Amino acid sequence: MNYLIEVMPQLLQGATTTLKLFAYTILGSLPLGILLSFGLSSRFKPLQWILRFYVWIMRGTPLLLQLIFVFYGLPLVGIIFDRFEAALFAFVLNYAAYYAEIFRGGIQSIPLGQYEASKVIGLTPVQTITRIIIPQVVKIVLPSVGNEVINLVKDTSLVYILGLSDVMRAGKIAMERDTTLLPLFGVAIIYLALTGVTSVILKQLENRLNYYR
Repeated sequence: MNYLIEVMPQLLQGATTTLKLFAYTILGSLPLGILLSFGLSSRFKPLQWILRFYVWIMRGTPLLLQLIFVFYGLPLVGIIFDRFEAALFAFVLNYAAYYAEIFRGGIQSIPLGQYEASKVIGLTPVQTITRIIIPQVVKIVLPSVGNEVINLVKDTSLVYILGLSDVMRAGKIAMERDTTLLPLFGVAIIYLALTGVTSVILKQLENRLNYYR
């Protein structure tokens, strides 16, 4: 226990990178996923095919491979990111594809009669989407989105492959330096705390949105 207390400041310092990546990914991937979901639900077939191909690539290949490709592959064609930007770019593209499919399912679950009713009362298409469709879709997809958000907390551990000083890399360095597995217990504690707090926040949000129950 004394050793864990000593090594915990190093792990918490690495956790700041984990939290930054988590927060920026949420801020980037959720809005992008919502936009893509409307493209997937559109009647313009070429756009649908392009977006479906993008979603297929993002969901069909490991996130670890995408991280390696962005950081080591894109410089071959002149696109260069630093380590954190490369990780953020890969995470946003990957999670936006998952969110796009989740929101697409939510959009398609809304009855067509609600679109017709919004026209009758004089709402514009933008007003229909922002005031009628999106609020209902958010309620429908929140549990699925919550699962992906929790997965994101754990997936941030993959950035060690790019040499970023996240909580996993900090634990690995301490483990190799002191030849003990105890730092990994500290890493596990931090991830459990992060996922626990995230789960509580999502549950509170879900309860708040269940105002018709």
